[in-house]
Amino acid sequence: MNQNIVVTSTCSNEAEALRIAHELIDRSLAACVQVVPGIRSVYRWQGKVEESSEWLLLVKTDSAKFELLQRTIHLLHSYEVPEILALPVLTGSEPYLAWMEEALRA
Repeated sequence: MNQNIVVTSTCSNEAEALRIAHELIDRSLAACVQVVPGIRSVYRWQGKVEESSEWLLLVKTDSAKFELLQRTIHLLHSYEVPEILALPVLTGSEPYLAWMEEALRA
């Protein structure tokens, strides 16, 4: 049985975030992608502490689509090591979960 998941990823700019979001929807790899502007990330990269402005993607999908979704993000992403994290959905609104299931069949 497939498990509903939310995949997070960050992008350096709006154009990249929207390009990835649209591609995931067009390929039926996501039911919905929320594009959240204006986040600040602080992280260690190549031995230095970095800080940058980013756009957050919240991708609603299911576990069966994760591998292809991950490959698609890698293909379209400008980062050498993009964030791609899958978080389980423990529960949710039944109508919303039903809508997700239907949207992912498209």
